[in-house]
Amino acid sequence: MNTAHASADQQVVLITGPSGAGRSTAVNVLEDLGFEVIDNLPISLVPRLLDGPRHDRPLALGLDIRNRDFSPERVSGLMDQLQSNPAIEASLLFVDASVDVLIRRYSETRRRHPLTPEQTPQQGIEQEIALLAPLKSRADVLIDTSDLSPHALRAELSTWFARGEAGKMAITVESFSYKRGLPRGADIVWDCRFLNNPHWQEGLRAKTGQDAEVAAYVRADPRFDAFMERLVDNCAFLLPAFREEGKTHLAIALGCTGGRHRSVSVTEQLGQTLANKGWEVSIRHREMERQGVGLRGAS
Repeated sequence: MNTAHASADQQVVLITGPSGAGRSTAVNVLEDLGFEVIDNLPISLVPRLLDGPRHDRPLALGLDIRNRDFSPERVSGLMDQLQSNPAIEASLLFVDASVDVLIRRYSETRRRHPLTPEQTPQQGIEQEIALLAPLKSRADVLIDTSDLSPHALRAELSTWFARGEAGKMAITVESFSYKRGLPRGADIVWDCRFLNNPHWQEGLRAKTGQDAEVAAYVRADPRFDAFMERLVDNCAFLLPAFREEGKTHLAIALGCTGGRHRSVSVTEQLGQTLANKGWEVSIRHREMERQGVGLRGAS
């Protein structure tokens, strides 16, 4: 599905997900991306909103359990109605997070859950997740924010919904730690753990792959140049093929043990190389974002 470059007369994105997962942040990001945003509009009024002349901008409609007529059945029925209209490009964005993360977020903010204001947030969270399960299963775009910072969520949404030239493919190049598992949605994964590890160098351990000293140490590995040459050659072969196939976003992930040194350095160099070749590239460093480590030059 191509949500970023709709060919229909009107693009409509319905945004939902459990409370605390980041739905409000997603609504704000789409507004920044040029969408006309309406939050918590009664579902029964959406067809009337779309009647008449075409809107000048794509529409993003935030829907959750606070809507007075909200139900999964009504949202599914609305999606069926919208997707049956050839003049409308409709998609369902589901912003999700794990139960543990949602409980932690409610604990940190001391908010009451809207489903169970007189009970513990956990009870409301579990009820809401069960209630929304049918919408999660039919989502066109599913984003799990459990390990995403607001900056990373913005980057993820931009790859899906940023408006640009038709036929362009956005690329995310991301570093990660194998200790925390593969990034969700990664299309291509490369392992950097064979390279010399700056972690064992006392003067480099506290630095990151964005620091010049660490990058130089990684590049000094006699296997680095051949590895980078193969990465670039692989991308030169695969990226045009994926674009011709109609893919609008490609996620490339590079991992090492801690996600702080080798994978960060290789990600920076590969991302910059692809950008210099004319590709639309976003660089992310998952573990650094999670730990709140300062990022430089990532977009």
